[in-house]
Amino acid sequence: MNPDNLTQMLHTGFHLTLGATSFLIETLQDPLKREENLDKLKSDFGQLADELLEKGEMTEREARNFVDTIFSQPDDRENAESESVSPKQSDATTDAPPESVVQPNVKLEIEELTAQMAALRTELENLRVKNSQH
Repeated sequence: MNPDNLTQMLHTGFHLTLGATSFLIETLQDPLKREENLDKLKSDFGQLADELLEKGEMTEREARNFVDTIFSQPDDRENAESESVSPKQSDATTDAPPESVVQPNVKLEIEELTAQMAALRTELENLRVKNSQH
């Protein structure tokens, strides 16, 4: 098996898993979405898989932007030296809203999703190592 194909397959599986997790959370939390999502389960699985894949890719992008935003924020003791970049410039580079716009519950959800992504990535890596040993 070509390592590039395996990597692409794992990456696609990762996105699909993120999308499915998001789908499940949506279904459990929002009564209006619950009916809509249950109807989707009864429909074409290929279309549902495409939607989950797209949702997973979007979730990964949002999480990456969030992490990039967190790591790109200067320390308080460096603020005087590094505030030459305006907020509009820094937002344009990360495509994330300014910290004051992000609601606390959204921030917590993103942090939880980031932790879930890290755990999934670790699990995928462990599976990759396990499969390469066999």
